[in-house]
Amino acid sequence: MPWPQNTPPQRDGDAAAGIEVTDGFERFSQRNDIFTRAFWDDRVKSKHTAKFFSSYRMEAAPRRGDGFTQRDFALRNAAWLISDVVSSRRAHEGIREGFQAAIRPDTPVAKDAREIDDPAKMSAEVKRIAKFFGANLCGITDLDERWLYTARVDARDMSEAPHDLPDGLTSVIVLGHEMDKELVATYPSALAGAATGREYSHEVSIVVQLAAYIRNLGYEAVPSMNDTGLVIPYAVKAGLGEYARNQMVITPEFGPRLRFSKIFTNLPLEHDVPQPLGVKEFCNICSKCADACPVKALPYGPPSTETANVSAIKGVKKWTSDAEKCFSFWAKMSSDCAICMRVCPFNRDFSKRWNRLWLKLALGPLRKLALQLAAKHGARRKPADWWAAAPGGQD
Repeated sequence: MPWPQNTPPQRDGDAAAGIEVTDGFERFSQRNDIFTRAFWDDRVKSKHTAKFFSSYRMEAAPRRGDGFTQRDFALRNAAWLISDVVSSRRAHEGIREGFQAAIRPDTPVAKDAREIDDPAKMSAEVKRIAKFFGANLCGITDLDERWLYTARVDARDMSEAPHDLPDGLTSVIVLGHEMDKELVATYPSALAGAATGREYSHEVSIVVQLAAYIRNLGYEAVPSMNDTGLVIPYAVKAGLGEYARNQMVITPEFGPRLRFSKIFTNLPLEHDVPQPLGVKEFCNICSKCADACPVKALPYGPPSTETANVSAIKGVKKWTSDAEKCFSFWAKMSSDCAICMRVCPFNRDFSKRWNRLWLKLALGPLRKLALQLAAKHGARRKPADWWAAAPGGQD
């Protein structure tokens, strides 16, 4: 959908967030995301994509190869279970909650709203409650309609349908969920997919609980995962991290090793501000993710607005992947791939002093030295070694 010509696409705060929007900006239709296209677009849809989606149920076809055994698929699919239960509960209505439609709140909004006279204090409370429920990070930003999808997807026929968001929403609470570092080290494998699935199951629980808390206070709260809007610009504007060449948000706490969810609300809240760290400058000299991508789906060179990719937003100057190449690799493996996350120099345990020292180098003038020190960083761990590390793990 073309952006209204009388409304400047660039806004205050964009520059600090590293967001550069041009006059060619158009809001994104979720019908064009690569996963949805796999159900209707013959340029993406194939026997491999059908097998990919079916493999997340009992139809997984284990095969020889470390990381793709029955046990590996079993753990991955079990990790996804809670997310799957929620996403499928309204399938008969064409509503795939958390992925192609917002999650239905299970709690009514209290008739009597608690009076909020200090939005800053309320924001601190929300962050505390988010962490109580299990979120690793929490930031808050304004509800910027540029990042809302033009429509939700009716999962029955992949057509567009209205979001039906309540009126008066003003803020987006962005939650970060850390993926297991030891499992991430085994990408690409079905075993590593358990790290993704576990966090989707975690986040569906966390966003529903936090939204219920807010609704009990008397305010609207719409829990959301991959649906409704693009989470990355909200996460960046909420001060959680910076966008990187590998299409991920790099955070100072966990690097790229996060999933994000969000809650749309009208609860009076103070908004966080972007926190430019120096990630873009590091990515400008680093191409480890692009080098490691088996199908060369990640870009080299500086950020650009040029893209012929249907699954990319138009009019935003950024690094953009080739989604078709990326997902074709996923489909042929019957599992997700995050090699780019694994090899990223920022994928570290920052509770360790050495890694905190490395981070300081990477985000400062000595970034070239940091890159040299990361030359051998991100080696793949054998999935069999992950299993062997557990008591009784040997077959």
